[in-house]
Amino acid sequence: MTTRYVAASVAVTVIVVLAVWLTSLSFQRAILLAPVLVIGVAAVAGLFVFWGRVGWDSLQRAQRPRVVLAVAAVIVAVLVVMSVLGVNLPHE
Repeated sequence: MTTRYVAASVAVTVIVVLAVWLTSLSFQRAILLAPVLVIGVAAVAGLFVFWGRVGWDSLQRAQRPRVVLAVAAVIVAVLVVMSVLGVNLPHE
């Protein structure tokens, strides 16, 4: 058994155990859903990498990167404060 197989087995086991811990799935059902869980985790990781690269590239091309970071931080802070306070925005 190579190191790559051992690492993949450990990663899948961690994903299954986390799915059982975070949701109300039984361990047996999580094992059956392991391929779906792995594909889902890979898709989410791919989206984070993609949007991280897009953001990094945009930040490097910006004329004032500190202003962009400050505005982004303020927006995230406002969203966090609104979530903590339980503000419900109106739906159309």
